[in-house]
Amino acid sequence: MALDLFVVLIYAAGMLVLGYYGMRKAKTHEDYLVAGRNLGPTLYMGTMAATVLGGASTVGTVRLGYVHGISGFWLCAALGAGIIALNLLLAKPLLKLRIFTVTQVLEKRYNPMARQASAVIMLAYALMIGVTSILAIGTVLQVLFGLPFWVSVLLGGGVVVVYSAIGGMWSLTLTDIVQFVIKTVGLMFILLPICLYRVGGWDELVAKLPASSFSFTAIGWDTIITYFMIYFFGILIGQDIWQRVFTAKTEKVAQYAGTLAGFYCILYGLACALIGMAAHVLLPDLDNVNNAFAAIVKASLPDGIRGLVIAAALAAMMSTASAGLLAASTTLTEDLLPRLRGGKQSSLGINRLFTFLTGIVVLGIALVVNDVISALTLAYNLLVGGMLIPLIGAIFWKRATTAGAIASMGLGFVTALAFMFKDGLDANTPIYYSLAVGLVSFVVVSLASRRPAPLANAI
Repeated sequence: MALDLFVVLIYAAGMLVLGYYGMRKAKTHEDYLVAGRNLGPTLYMGTMAATVLGGASTVGTVRLGYVHGISGFWLCAALGAGIIALNLLLAKPLLKLRIFTVTQVLEKRYNPMARQASAVIMLAYALMIGVTSILAIGTVLQVLFGLPFWVSVLLGGGVVVVYSAIGGMWSLTLTDIVQFVIKTVGLMFILLPICLYRVGGWDELVAKLPASSFSFTAIGWDTIITYFMIYFFGILIGQDIWQRVFTAKTEKVAQYAGTLAGFYCILYGLACALIGMAAHVLLPDLDNVNNAFAAIVKASLPDGIRGLVIAAALAAMMSTASAGLLAASTTLTEDLLPRLRGGKQSSLGINRLFTFLTGIVVLGIALVVNDVISALTLAYNLLVGGMLIPLIGAIFWKRATTAGAIASMGLGFVTALAFMFKDGLDANTPIYYSLAVGLVSFVVVSLASRRPAPLANAI
């Protein structure tokens, strides 16, 4: 175990070194937020895939594979499909705008008030994305090294906060590429083959699991549809993902490299689901299925190799945690803070300060939340329930008004919160009712209010 800890410490030190190099490259406000809008296909594909596949995608999909079998891959499949759709359909017009945040699109179509209202929702979403992955980091370190949970959160999350704050998007890009390589090798080419070998091969896996484990619909059509409603549409409008789109050097880079990243996400989901299925065979009586990933790593791998796979898992989690953190701080510094400063735009120093302060808040929330899938669901329910309707309306419905957009955001957001409180975080009702209420209020209030003229095109 000492060797594993050493490997993980080397990995963490490497992330901090890359963060330092990112700091040296981030010389302007644009460098810090969107890497100077200068990423080529390799860097773009790696950072896009690394951003999407985080703690919930890794630890969560292994858990889903443990419980439901191969159908557990649908969470990652919905994320991957969202990435493909975003880069093929929206990347071209988005890159022409040369903006920094999702909410700036709403301002172009409606007015500054719509931007402020949507920024609050986006901030809540981005914070929970960061929390989700830092939770997963804490869980893995706790189980594998026997550390108290709060120590695991502060150590693992602290590394993310430091390298994110000092170098912004350049630090995130450099660390994402290394993280992409490490988690691909560690999970797909080391952990999965070893797990299958320990089970006795594919035939033994089939023999030892019920037939339902190999059904792609065993998780239930209602869950599959809900995953797409939440995660597919969430990807299409998430600040952490849009901010990656803004880094592309050209629209072709975004379209081709982004599509590859989407297909990678789907394959990654299949690999994690299979790892969970193998874990179910090897460790059938786990007390807590949320620990399935950490438990199978601990039980199946020798010293040293175990450390590499732990680093791979941490890589997946850290990339998403840093994306959520930077997205939250960008929303604060670009959308909300200028409002309080009389329209004065944020400087590079302000960006760094607020990324650090946001990181402290994320660490604090992570200490009081305990389920990665629930945390991710909370984030996407708030985002999709509050912002999907007005954002799509901004692009496709000329009759939409600012009043309709704000009503939809507020009522959709509140409805999502109410049904999560009433029915639980894992229920399907929050997303369906919030979208229904958001749509009705958007249409009714827009039609009832006077249309401003002239209307701008959002995209």
